[in-house]
Amino acid sequence: MRTGSGPALVLLHGIGSSAASWQEQLASLSARYDVIAWNAPGYGASSPLPDEAPDCGQYAERLLQLLDALTIGQCFLAGHSLGSLIAARFARLYPERIAALTLASCALGHARHEPAERQRLLESRLNDVRELGMRGMAEKRGPRLLTPNAGEALVRMVVNNMAQADPHGYAQASRMLSGGDMIADIAKFSPDLPVQVLCGADDIITPPAANERAAQARANIALTLIPAAGHLVYFEQPRAFNAALIAFNDRHAGAANRNGAAHG
Repeated sequence: MRTGSGPALVLLHGIGSSAASWQEQLASLSARYDVIAWNAPGYGASSPLPDEAPDCGQYAERLLQLLDALTIGQCFLAGHSLGSLIAARFARLYPERIAALTLASCALGHARHEPAERQRLLESRLNDVRELGMRGMAEKRGPRLLTPNAGEALVRMVVNNMAQADPHGYAQASRMLSGGDMIADIAKFSPDLPVQVLCGADDIITPPAANERAAQARANIALTLIPAAGHLVYFEQPRAFNAALIAFNDRHAGAANRNGAAHG
C-alpha cells in the first residue's frame, strides 16, 4: 500500500498483521511522506519466501528488492514487532539505505532462549493455527495486542485483520521469529545510524523491559513509552505514535537529504 509524497517512509507490520493495519499512518502521514506499508512475504498478495524456515536475512533481502523496485535509494524505516526484527536485520546489512530507524514494540527473537523453550513457543503458534484455524487463532491472540480499554471496535478490527493472514506465510514468519536475535543485530549497527525505540507502556506481548534491552544494545538509542497503549501501539494510539515518528525523523531529515534520500 502506498500513498502521499515526500521522502519515503516504509512501514513493516508484525506477525499477525498486514499493511492494512497502518491505515492511520497511511492517512495522516501522507502529507509529509511517500508512505509505503508493505505486506511481508507470504502476507496479502506478497509471494512467500521459498524456504519453509527462512531466516531474518531473507526477509531483509526481500525488503531491499522492494526498495530497488520502487527506486527508493534511502528511506525512513519503521518496523513493528516482527517488522522491527526485520528492520533491525535490514539496518545491520544495509545501513546506507536508512535515513532514520524506528523500532516499535520490539520482538527480540527467540535465538537466546533455551532450545526447549524456543521449540515450545514455536509449537504454541503453529498448534494454534492447526487446531483453531486462522480465525480461532486470531480470536485467541488478537485481543491481547490491545489494552483492556481499547474498545470492542478496535478489537474486532485487529481480530479480523489477523484472521486474514495466510497460514503458510504465518508459519514461515513464526519460524523466522524463533531464530531471530535482534540484540545481536543492533549491537552491529553503524554508530552513525539514528535509531529510536517506541513501546506501549501497557504492552504485555513485548513489554517495556524487552524494549529497554533493545535500546541498550547500542549507545544513543532513545526509548519512548507511549501511555495507554498495548502491543499495537501505532494502532491504538496513532496520534502519539505518529508524533514521535515525525519528531524523530525531522531531527534527521537534514542528514537524509545530504545523503541523497530518494523520493518515491
